[in-house]
Order: sequence, then C-alpha cells, then structure tokens
Amino acid sequence: MKDCTIGERCNIGQNVVISPGVVIGNNVKIQNNVSVYTGCILEDDVFCGPSMVFTNVVNPRSHVIRRDEYKRTLVRQGASMGANSTIVCGITIGRYAFIGAGAVVTRDVPDYGLVYGSPAKLRGWICACGIKLDLAGGGSAVCGACGASYRTNGSALELSENREVGK
Repeated sequence: MKDCTIGERCNIGQNVVISPGVVIGNNVKIQNNVSVYTGCILEDDVFCGPSMVFTNVVNPRSHVIRRDEYKRTLVRQGASMGANSTIVCGITIGRYAFIGAGAVVTRDVPDYGLVYGSPAKLRGWICACGIKLDLAGGGSAVCGACGASYRTNGSALELSENREVGK
C-alpha cells in the first residue's frame, strides 16, 4: 500500500498485505498469508513464517476507529518468527531472536532469545546462524555449527567477539 518502504532482495509470498507506513529492510522473507500492519518495522534479514500475525491496536473494536492509537512493533535484524505465531503490538523483538511456531508474543524478546508457547516465554538462546546454544556450563557458549562465541551480560546474551556470525 502507499507510503510503505520495501528494501532490496525481499521475498514476499502470496496473499501478503503490507499496510501504509510499514518499513521493511533488505533481504526480508515474508511467507504466504502474512499481514504486515501499519506500525511495523522489520529490519534487515527478518523472516516471517507462513500465516504469522502482527497486530497494531491493543483493544480493537469494529465500530471504533483507532488509527491514531496504532502501536509500533520493531523486529530487529535477523529475527525469525515461526508459522502461525502472533506478535502483539507495541513490542520489540531483538536481533536474531527466534519465535517458535504458534507462539503468542506479548512482551519484548531479547537479542538471541528463543521463545515459544502461549504466552511466549524465554526458553533459551539461539545463535545468529539459527542453532540453539547450550549455556548449561555457565555464562558462555560457543555455537557448534559456526563457532561464534557468546556470553551472558545480566539477563542478556551478546557476542563475545566482534565478528560476523552465521556466515
């Protein structure tokens, strides 16, 4: 629709609606049957699984116009949202976070967070390349697939070395 921005190398499936004012970064993949509503910002390399759902109003009613109440939803670089997941508006999904299929996300998700369930809860951590990390041995982990190193910082996870991950 009008006034939306779509980056380069995006893959947009069938039956997808991109509403006015939406911003979509580069290399974003939006699978079939997804509606990206006004207020959504998808940074580079985001994956939207089939039939996942964004919302943009907290308390919708058919007979009440709430266009001035749209909430912003920010999906940070590299995040993936599984099939049939629901993203309630007004939250931020962190860099390289992974939302499990069918999850109902009602609060912010940290960078590299792995969440699933209804409501979605933090269940672990995931590498930027998409492999679950094992932090059972303490506050650090090395990805078995790509070799990236991570460390905990309070309740957050961050790369422990400055390098490109998942390549």
